[in-house]
Amino acid sequence: MVPFRSNLASKLILRVASLSFLVLCQAALTADQAIITSWLNAQTNILSWSADVTQVRSLKTLTQPLSATGHVWFAAPNQFRWEIGKPAQTIAVRKSDEMLVIYPRLKRAERYAFNGQQNGPWKETLALLEAGFPRNEADLTRQFRILRVNDAKEAVRLDLEPRSAAGKRMMPRLSISFSPQDFMLRETELQFADGSTMRNIFTNPVLNPNVDPALFDPKLSPDYKIVEPMKQ
Repeated sequence: MVPFRSNLASKLILRVASLSFLVLCQAALTADQAIITSWLNAQTNILSWSADVTQVRSLKTLTQPLSATGHVWFAAPNQFRWEIGKPAQTIAVRKSDEMLVIYPRLKRAERYAFNGQQNGPWKETLALLEAGFPRNEADLTRQFRILRVNDAKEAVRLDLEPRSAAGKRMMPRLSISFSPQDFMLRETELQFADGSTMRNIFTNPVLNPNVDPALFDPKLSPDYKIVEPMKQ
């Protein structure tokens, strides 16, 4: 009889432990969902945003990462301008269904149109780059699977995986970090298909600044060469 009781007790202990584990997991999921919901709710207050940025690019072929500083502006729902380098060596501007990448030193610009028949991997990737400012939960979950949530005191980090096959081929992983106090964007990290990564660290953020619309509509002088890589 003793072995029977011992075996029964072991089963009961195992079952209680399993239930306790499930309760803890459910509590963690509930807490994760709460912080994500709070962050998404805060996004509705963002009409515009700007910050200094330090961009760190890690390549497998280099022993040391490449680092550059610059500034970024965002205006809802999907306009942005990145300037990397001081003075700017690369300027990326998004407006409507077009992105312009400008290289001032080379007097060269690349135009990427994301409409009509050009709705392909580049448009998917462009959508991924805007992931720091989702407008609601449906907007986030339509594009990404949330792989994990790391809720630390300094920052909350969301590790995401693109849902679309085209997006996943170009950018298998994307991470977003934000402040748990004011839900302000802190960092993004992009992992590309070749194993390289790009980490953007944002400092001195300003919420809802007055942003000149001309920032998103750059006028290029006649001596610029403009190419459209997706048509080549």
